[in-house]
Amino acid sequence: MNYTTQMDAARKGINTPEMEAVAKEEHIDKEELRELIAAGQVIIPANKNHKSLKPNGIGSRLRTKINVNLGTSRDWTDLDMEMEKVRSAVDMGAEAIMDLSSCGDTQKFRRKLTSECPATIGTVPIYDAVVYYHKALKDITAKEWIDIVRMHAEDGVDFMTIHCGVNKETAARFKRNKRLMNIVSRGGSIIFAWMEMTGQENPFYEYYDEVLDICREYDVTMSLGDACRPGCLKDASDISQIQELITLGELTTRAWEKDVQVMIEGPGHMPLDQIKANMDIQKTICKGAPFYVLGPLVTDIAPGYDHITSAIGGAIAATYGASFLCYVTPAEHLRLPDLNDVKEGIIASKIAAHAADIAKGLPGARDWDDAMGAARKALDWEKTFELSIDPEKARAYREGAKPEKEDTCSMCGNFCAVKNMNRILDGEIVSIFDE
Repeated sequence: MNYTTQMDAARKGINTPEMEAVAKEEHIDKEELRELIAAGQVIIPANKNHKSLKPNGIGSRLRTKINVNLGTSRDWTDLDMEMEKVRSAVDMGAEAIMDLSSCGDTQKFRRKLTSECPATIGTVPIYDAVVYYHKALKDITAKEWIDIVRMHAEDGVDFMTIHCGVNKETAARFKRNKRLMNIVSRGGSIIFAWMEMTGQENPFYEYYDEVLDICREYDVTMSLGDACRPGCLKDASDISQIQELITLGELTTRAWEKDVQVMIEGPGHMPLDQIKANMDIQKTICKGAPFYVLGPLVTDIAPGYDHITSAIGGAIAATYGASFLCYVTPAEHLRLPDLNDVKEGIIASKIAAHAADIAKGLPGARDWDDAMGAARKALDWEKTFELSIDPEKARAYREGAKPEKEDTCSMCGNFCAVKNMNRILDGEIVSIFDE
């Protein structure tokens, strides 16, 4: 039986090779997985032209996945360095790579990713249109915007962030309800500016059916972009954000009618006490479509440490329904991240995702932690390093301050509670100062 997309296959009762792979990886019954995909609650972004893909499932009852943003800019055009970041991210377990390149030979880099990289690949066509056409923003036509979507689909991109929800109605409401930080989404600001300068409707909204037809042809997953995501705590959960989310809910239904897979992008900056409510609202309005969040960052005051503010918010968001966390690095708001920044961002996001999976009671999620507990009880340092989320760093910390005795650390020495409890419970004498 033929099918066009993973959703189309699921609705026809077909288990695709990608579904089989995801079911095995996630230890979920393949029929249950197929039903979740048919209902739009799980997606498997898998462009037919991405031949090197190792498919990943994103959504309900699956492990929380993480995405790594990278790409060239006018101030940084080193493609080799960006590919090194890609390899490093994949080695550290990132499930998705999002190419946000805005300068240089963007198509060359994009095609290299989809020919060599096993991770799920995402892009933002709006950025590339500005680079590709080499002309003033206001002179790009509606057809040219859509043509870039087709080009990315042909190049093998698995998901695209397309800012469809910021239409004329949303924009008018945004202008009536002033924000502290306006629109902070790069793609959202570009399409908003284009609409203001040309007086035309957002072409991705006006010609949404054409975009869906392209996505259906190549099985590209729509990542419905949140142009009006809050860029500071003061703007969180405001009228513009919620208005756009309502529009995205309507666009989700229209995509499903064409068997196009969808995920929804979520807020950037948000106080802790608003996160759960936002997850619940999204699940209701968008009928359980997977939620993809940038953070959210729970405070605005930590430039240089925003991988931490993001991980705090990401853990809470994923606990209450987010399926996909976009990593944030220490360089957020400050510069393009280097290799170490990428590593710090990935580790922070992986911790958040894992913590949420435990909180959600995902089968097997805590096995890793229980194994670590057993290794620590046994004072098995090699096993402790092996089980660490960052073995290299754990080993370096211990070796940086060697203890007098191998079965202790330089923090506690002979006062080590673990060692002393093991001994006393084994009937041995504990004599801290005489050893």
